[in-house]
Amino acid sequence: MSVNPSTKSVSVLIPLALPEPYDYEVPAGLIAEPGSYVIVPLGAQQILGVVWGEGSGAFDAKRLKPILEVLDVPGMPEASRRFVDWMAQYTLSPRGSVLRLAIRAPGALEPQRMRVAYRLTETRPARMTPARLRVVETAADQFARTIRELAEETGVSDGVVRGLVDAGTLAPVELPAEAPFPEIDFASAGKPLSDAQAAAAADLRARVASDEFSALLLDGVTGSGKTEVYFEAVAEALARGRQALILLPEIALTNQFLDRFEARFGEKPAEWHSDLSTRERVRVWRGVAEGRARVVVGARSALFLPFTELGLIVVDEEHEAAFKQEDGVSYHARDMAVVRASLGHFPVILSSATPSLETIVNVEQGRYERVVLAERHGAAEMPSITAIDMRDDPPERGRWLAPKLVAEIARAYAAGEQSMLFLNRRGYAPLTLCRTCGHRIECPQCTAWLVEHRFRRELVCHHCGYSAPVPKACPSCGAEDSLIACGPGVERIAEEVAEIFPQARVSILSSDNLRGPLSHEEAFRAIEAREVDIIIGTQIVAKGHHFPWLTVVGVVDADLGLENGDLRAAERTFQLLQQVAGRAGRAERPGRVYLQTYMPEHTVMRALVAGDRDAFLAREAEARERVALPPFGRLAGVVVSSNDANLAQKWARELARTAPNAENVAVLGPAPAPLALLRGRTRLRFLVKTGRNVNIQAYMQAWLGPLKVPGAVRVSVDIDPYSFL
Repeated sequence: MSVNPSTKSVSVLIPLALPEPYDYEVPAGLIAEPGSYVIVPLGAQQILGVVWGEGSGAFDAKRLKPILEVLDVPGMPEASRRFVDWMAQYTLSPRGSVLRLAIRAPGALEPQRMRVAYRLTETRPARMTPARLRVVETAADQFARTIRELAEETGVSDGVVRGLVDAGTLAPVELPAEAPFPEIDFASAGKPLSDAQAAAAADLRARVASDEFSALLLDGVTGSGKTEVYFEAVAEALARGRQALILLPEIALTNQFLDRFEARFGEKPAEWHSDLSTRERVRVWRGVAEGRARVVVGARSALFLPFTELGLIVVDEEHEAAFKQEDGVSYHARDMAVVRASLGHFPVILSSATPSLETIVNVEQGRYERVVLAERHGAAEMPSITAIDMRDDPPERGRWLAPKLVAEIARAYAAGEQSMLFLNRRGYAPLTLCRTCGHRIECPQCTAWLVEHRFRRELVCHHCGYSAPVPKACPSCGAEDSLIACGPGVERIAEEVAEIFPQARVSILSSDNLRGPLSHEEAFRAIEAREVDIIIGTQIVAKGHHFPWLTVVGVVDADLGLENGDLRAAERTFQLLQQVAGRAGRAERPGRVYLQTYMPEHTVMRALVAGDRDAFLAREAEARERVALPPFGRLAGVVVSSNDANLAQKWARELARTAPNAENVAVLGPAPAPLALLRGRTRLRFLVKTGRNVNIQAYMQAWLGPLKVPGAVRVSVDIDPYSFL
């Protein structure tokens, strides 16, 4: 839609928590088309906004404030604006809050900075020294370089280069300060594909070539080569002049993935995640908007980049809960990727070895299609999985590893192979208590125990970040040297491994000791180079990594997460343990996986041992359909919170009183949230449960819309919640 030239006003959406755009006057001489980035006055401020369309006409034109400036950058594409509108309506978020997700690159809309470089001219200096000659010979390719670059390439001082500038031998030229995006060779040959991979790749290429929306599940066992298959779809999108977006759930996966991408296409793609510098975020955002960045690999927020020619989205590890954004605007990047592809009329590929039940049901109901890779690529075979019943084969007193698992690690170590121990629990111990009075040390700001990190000599809250030194005496009874660590974390397992295998080279992989992509890259490089014998890690090691010499995987506490009351507890545990198991035996050496469990009869353990994922998902679907839980019903979470506990409880009671009665809708609560105190705020929770065909957004608006909540109270809404804390 374009604005009529005679229109005197336009609506401008501002990236603040505002539900609707504001009307502004378009001064004579300015052209403000829909999507234009503009600077407008708001109170005493001047603020960035986006032209959303024609003015509403609801205000006297004489009262409208004028647009101050139209920025000279490509406007926000129509598909991006429609995506903001759709997402705001679906998540019940202010449109301005969703817009803020799309322009999170401070400085990207400012004029691009330039740098001075130099090219060779026909003029030569009166005196030509050997150093000057090297500079002239290097610059003869007419590639523009800075003084520093010329000096470094030729091994001379900056003064030698400046002397050639003064002599007129080198002439200045202005170039963009940002590094250019490399050309990706989409025509290069990838790795040889098996017949099954080639058939899947042909299917994916055909969908990209159709220029139509489709949602497809690429369902392949761990090690089946799903990445190489969807790389063929990326190549097809690039060949057709389109951009491609690949979403990954974790920054930890990025570096290994970038290496694989470079091996396939000759260059690395652009990256987008929270660890990028501000300068690099500006470069990537602008490169996407101007069409120079052809492929982006990123976290969930990459969905909001201003792609002008997007032709494919891939969601790798689509089942991952990390794709769910919990704070601010709550959304699930997998589901929003499907919406973004639908609005842009191009395909979306959801890739996983352990697809979510939601995706499986969408396949079964015909909304999505599926391509299956049932076998590992090449000579690799799926690992054997054994449940160790901890009731029959318990660890030695004071230890956490069963004798059978220790024996298997020893066997792998003797053979020069690698082992991995998985425990999804950071730190040394999850609980510290006093053996004199029984006091358990809690976070003062959250309903949570403090976790001991022995290497740092700290007690840490993993919810709010509070930390304190480990006390000498019990804070409750004052008894000294009475505090004991209860339960294991990865640090405690590492301590035990060091006692059993004193010569082994051990690496602990968790978010506490891996900060940012570079530390991840170095840790994984050491493993691939066989500089590590035993890997001990949290969920960072559970997915996406390929370690050819890893043959033994042990899950220290396979039951962890099964009994937390979450409707997806069994599904998530199955997915996580299946992914962990998938790290073993990915090359020629067969893999062996051992699950330490006190519940070997549990459906999750039996399905893992039997390798029967589909039967497990069928049972899970039947159980949820029986009680109309997602994906067969709908949920919305509402959390009322305040620093004033009495005020939070008062408003929770008010919400309960005003909840409308509606057919096929149940409002459960208020009840204290499992994390009843978080960062000092008292939290009470409602859960709204409806039938699949109920417009849950309309119900929530009818309930919460009329309320005038005081500033000291926060009411947050999560449509389709994944966390129930």
